Amino acid sequence: MLNIKPVRPEFVTVLASLFLLTGFNTTLWHHLLSITGTDSNGYLLPLVFAALLFIVFNLLLTVVAFKHVLKPVLVVLFMLASGVLYFMNQYGVMLDAGMFRNLIETNTTEVLDLLSFKLFMYLGLLGVLPSWLVWKMPIRYRRWPAELLSKGLIGVTCAALMAGVALLNYQGLSSLLRNHHELRLMIVPSNFVGAAISYAHEQIVSAKAPFNTLGADARRSADALAHPRKSLTVLVIGESARAENVGLLGYARDTTPELAREGDVIAFGNVYSCGTETAVSVPCMFSNMGRKHYDAATARRQEGLLDVLKRAGYDVIWRDNQSGCKGTCDRVTVQDVSNEKDTGLCAGHECRDAILLRDLQADIDHLQHDTVLVLHQMGSHGPDYFKRYPSEFERFTPVCKSNALNDCSRDSIVNAYDNTLLYTDHVLASLIDILRKNQGTVDTAMLYLSDHGESLGEYNLFLHGTPYMLAPEQQRHVPMLAWFSDSYRQSFGIDTDCLLKTRNDALSQDNLFHSMLGLLSVTTDVYSQPLDMFAQCRNVKAKG
Repeated sequence: MLNIKPVRPEFVTVLASLFLLTGFNTTLWHHLLSITGTDSNGYLLPLVFAALLFIVFNLLLTVVAFKHVLKPVLVVLFMLASGVLYFMNQYGVMLDAGMFRNLIETNTTEVLDLLSFKLFMYLGLLGVLPSWLVWKMPIRYRRWPAELLSKGLIGVTCAALMAGVALLNYQGLSSLLRNHHELRLMIVPSNFVGAAISYAHEQIVSAKAPFNTLGADARRSADALAHPRKSLTVLVIGESARAENVGLLGYARDTTPELAREGDVIAFGNVYSCGTETAVSVPCMFSNMGRKHYDAATARRQEGLLDVLKRAGYDVIWRDNQSGCKGTCDRVTVQDVSNEKDTGLCAGHECRDAILLRDLQADIDHLQHDTVLVLHQMGSHGPDYFKRYPSEFERFTPVCKSNALNDCSRDSIVNAYDNTLLYTDHVLASLIDILRKNQGTVDTAMLYLSDHGESLGEYNLFLHGTPYMLAPEQQRHVPMLAWFSDSYRQSFGIDTDCLLKTRNDALSQDNLFHSMLGLLSVTTDVYSQPLDMFAQCRNVKAKG
């Protein structure tokens, strides 16, 4: 047992505030010094900022410094803060409500990819050890009236100190916070506490809101209903593919050799995502809200694109090899293939994306109705890029075979990532080959769109999930590809020569909802022609 004399709660809150300030905010201080400089004048603003944070931490901890409350709160803060600091240092992530949502809604495979010895070191040294010391520390509390009086005096003192410290360099502080919004996302533990509160509020609002029908008037045009052949439109949702590394879009490496040989694939080169994480981008792209008006709580309580297509008479199937559809497929047929027992395609709690094409020919052979099939890929999900593809696709070497990306050379990270794109190229080309083979009996088409991009070390950032306003181009600029069989072009009136001329037009995931409705000849009041990327290249009268 520790032989320590009982201490007052004020002593504990001061020590805990100092530990939070110095032990968990190294990323913040490095970033702040890079902004202000490291000469004698440059240190003044960080010192003032640190003093303010210390006072705020101490004030907030004082509020919860009651018996049976303070110790559990500190243990939770230390444990969570140690994990947050690891991911901030390791991958350059900034924690906001979107990133918190992404963490909460991840699956087992993604969690396992993030585990490492270094993570457990952070948790042990910064989480478990100080938590144990706090738990063993005897604290001598006062009676309730005296305790409340003490907290009141501390609160008044902290408020006065905050005012005094802020006035020391008010101009510098106000300018700093006004011009560097990222700082609030780097302060541990307020970043994850604030993100958790925002996420909880979102869930509460979503639970209370009524469920809204979308496109209740949706129906297919008479021309579409008159098509003599059944149609199969395949929408592939990619994962973490960034446009910058796609061969068809001008990348120096040929990461799309098989698609290039297909010859009739249209690559759109100026497409941007709705978010920088799957939990935002996927529900956003299937909604009609658009990025500027997207609200997660609203999306959760509202129908989306797949509901409208189903209402118009299409069979809609979501086939998933990832962490789910984030609510977008809740009311259509779902096939989860991510944990299949196929020894040729699956291993270690995950399946490679070729599993999405298994039995596709049999499905086409038994197609009963016009169908929209959504394939949700594992794609280029990091940090274990080397797990996303079979060994025969490891053409760019050496590759990083660790999830501790900042311990690998950047070349090895890019090599592993580019190999994932080579494999995606193979999967998409294989899909097109199957669709082309059936075009004599079924009108077939494929549209591929990645959910978001990926950082590979640029600006000391890795993976994705950086708040959109701060995210680099690599996390927002995504590839989109389209392929149409000859019979599909004829039946749906698609002019691919026209599309080739528009392939560099500014587009985003905002266009998907309306483009799919227009492509599939669905008429509804929620359709907006200006957002239909195919509208200007679609004949008014399609031939059956």
